[in-house]
Amino acid sequence: MHYTISATALLAVIIFLRLRRRTEARSRNDETVTVLSAATLGILIAATPLGEAVLQLVNAATNATH
Repeated sequence: MHYTISATALLAVIIFLRLRRRTEARSRNDETVTVLSAATLGILIAATPLGEAVLQLVNAATNATH
């Protein structure tokens, strides 16, 4: 039996667990790692069909407000 996990899903779980911690307990380095992880997650999601759908939704919302 083989189990596989996507890098995107693993990164999302790591970010979720990091963000559950209290804000006062975070150091500047800890915040930097969290931000870089979130940016990497955004880049990984952007290349998927879900990322394309979110982009189209944001584009439609932006065009509706102008």
